[in-house]
Amino acid sequence: MIQFPDIKPYILKFNIGSFPLEIRYYGLLYLISFALGYVFVRKNLHNRGISLSKEKYSDLIFYLALGVIIGGRFGYMLFYALPEFLGNPLTLFYVHKGGMSFHGGLLGVIIFGYIFARKEKISFLGGADVVMPWAALGLGLGRLGNFINAELYGSPTDLPWGVVFPGEVIARHPSQLYEMFFEGILMFFILQYMVKHTQKEGLVFWTFFILYGVARYLVEFIRLPDNITSLYPNGLLYGVLPMSQGQFLSSIMIIAGIVGLIFIYRKKK
Repeated sequence: MIQFPDIKPYILKFNIGSFPLEIRYYGLLYLISFALGYVFVRKNLHNRGISLSKEKYSDLIFYLALGVIIGGRFGYMLFYALPEFLGNPLTLFYVHKGGMSFHGGLLGVIIFGYIFARKEKISFLGGADVVMPWAALGLGLGRLGNFINAELYGSPTDLPWGVVFPGEVIARHPSQLYEMFFEGILMFFILQYMVKHTQKEGLVFWTFFILYGVARYLVEFIRLPDNITSLYPNGLLYGVLPMSQGQFLSSIMIIAGIVGLIFIYRKKK
């Protein structure tokens, strides 16, 4: 059993008038992921024969950052807090209370990335392939931020690496660290290897869908579901599905990834 380290989730905390603001490790880690992506994605683009000027490349990173932020927030409100959002649409801007969705962020990145690709007349799938390893690394850093926030932890465990989180009296699975490894670090190395050793457009992109979907689906078995009663009437998702919202959305990703790979190989034939 491991006691949660004595660390606060924020670096700096202050008010602007009556509006509270915090500079959190969670946000800092995402900024680090954007910085790493800015440095290294260009090398992947060059490997795939996609040439962008420095200005256009900066535009690409900006589009992707917008996709993560806007899509992540919209996704959370739509997938996890829809009644609250419909009752008061201004809750969309209550970012100081937290609430970001990976699936929403991914959808946002796809939409903004597609807009950029059409605008610059480059292959969307070719560009998406080179971004996915760094998206995985950014996801891993985000899960580290979840751990520092002491949120999204798992079910009780007797394993020696179980963590007693703040406000808890029993050890729980550090599911954030599991996800950091499988969805972040491991996926990064697999996808980056594929970028360097494969040229088939879309292969890395759709593989990301499958790998993430499987990893997230499995971790959800020990990760506590979001405490949102409107999602789980009678203890079932939407009242009918014996799974969590994360598993439901991840199932859609797995199916989409398989269909995408089938389409790629059938198209080649």
